[in-house]
Amino acid sequence: MRHAKPSENPGRRRRRLVTGFGAAGAAGAVTALVAVLVPSASASTLFSDGFEDGAGGWSKSGGTWSVVSDGSKVYRQAKTDSELARAFAGETSWSDYSVQARVKALDLGKGLAGVAARASGSSTMYRLALTGAGKAELQAVKGSTVTVLGAAAVANPTAWHTLKVDVAGTAITGYVDGAKVASGTGSLAGTGRIGLVTSYASAQFDDVAVNPLGTTPSTSSPAATKPPAASPTATKSPAATKPPTATKSPTATKSPTATKSPAATKPPVATTPPAATTSPVVSGAWPKATGQKPVTATIPISGTVDGGNVRYFGSGALGGDGQDEGQDPLFKLADGAVLKNVILGAPAADGIHCSGSCTLQNVWWENVGEDAATFKGGASAKYIVDGGGARSADDKVFQHNGGGTLTIRNFQVADFGKLYRSCGNCSTQHKRAVVVQNVVATAPAGSLVGINANFGDTARISGVTVVGKKKLDICVRFTGNNTGKEPTKIGTGPDGTNCVYNESDITFK
Repeated sequence: MRHAKPSENPGRRRRRLVTGFGAAGAAGAVTALVAVLVPSASASTLFSDGFEDGAGGWSKSGGTWSVVSDGSKVYRQAKTDSELARAFAGETSWSDYSVQARVKALDLGKGLAGVAARASGSSTMYRLALTGAGKAELQAVKGSTVTVLGAAAVANPTAWHTLKVDVAGTAITGYVDGAKVASGTGSLAGTGRIGLVTSYASAQFDDVAVNPLGTTPSTSSPAATKPPAASPTATKSPAATKPPTATKSPTATKSPTATKSPAATKPPVATTPPAATTSPVVSGAWPKATGQKPVTATIPISGTVDGGNVRYFGSGALGGDGQDEGQDPLFKLADGAVLKNVILGAPAADGIHCSGSCTLQNVWWENVGEDAATFKGGASAKYIVDGGGARSADDKVFQHNGGGTLTIRNFQVADFGKLYRSCGNCSTQHKRAVVVQNVVATAPAGSLVGINANFGDTARISGVTVVGKKKLDICVRFTGNNTGKEPTKIGTGPDGTNCVYNESDITFK
């Protein structure tokens, strides 16, 4: 965030501003000087950041982010092979507002770079993005489902452009350099934070501003003194619209009981392995936590451990609220390990990783991070999720990256993108199997399972109850790949080969 410092030379600030105006004329220069010298009277600004003092108010997820100098301080995401890199700020309660930022794509390729509004999760948001196809696209993103609300061609998409998104009720509008380029009607959550995003691209960002709709950003912002980047587009005037920084809101994602001792991250006490037949019948009740323990480094699990319904949550290096694919889990289970009676709170990092065969019994995810659990064993691995539940998953709950068979039984899931996904684009692919038995799935929901038909995956499904949605894709077939590209959806529903179930196995309530 940019704050004027008492030691700054006002004369120098004025000169820098005039230089930015170029040949705009004496009248424009005088107006700009007045803007610098008169303190801001605006009380409507929600947030602004020019990154002069770093990026401490931003929560990063994916990619490689840093504040660098490019004529002035900018926030750069440098990792071009990151599928989805995000930095979030602001409040989850923000509803109707306008967010804008200057964006310069450094390496766009076939990817995108842009600004997001109403981010209610790491993969749920509206975004306006510059694309490698030479367009600006206004998109509604819900997990892996991207809906284009509108698009327009953009000349020189790798130059600096000012992108702005207005969200008001269900009306979503996008602007590039002050010109309206797209609008549409959205159905995502009505509140959420702001974000800067890239996908398979590197970019830098500057002059982020958030204002309630119906107000005009104050031209008296200290940020108005910031010089433009070396190669701004001729139609931009970002510096004149940057709001004051005094009211920047902190992110609202503090971990609970953050002052607890990190020593509490020791593994739960080992117990006798549970019998496979002791799983409870699914109900709507969630267990009450018996205590809380922060996790600052991944806890290794071997043998059988019982968490006693203690809530574990990420702290320190695992305490970010982002949901990056590459982050570490709270628990890592060795081959043959059993973990039971554990509650994962928020933030949950990347949940649980199973290195080989494993059993998760009565494990509960209160707010899923990137994934609740990831299974990485070999072709003969057997994974069992017996009892428990998960909610608030922007995309996947269970990610199957290795080989073998995953059985999910006596489980409840709510507000999710997918319950299960066989990795669609892992560099090493396998034939995978999933068995889903006695599961209650409560809307909002995207689909139940996704498998790769071309690799011979199978899904056997029975006893599923869907609550709050009259139609749901129970089994989605994809053509997977090992190149990292987005897999192609080829069909849904039972086919007797890959998706094995009967319509009578599914109940809608």
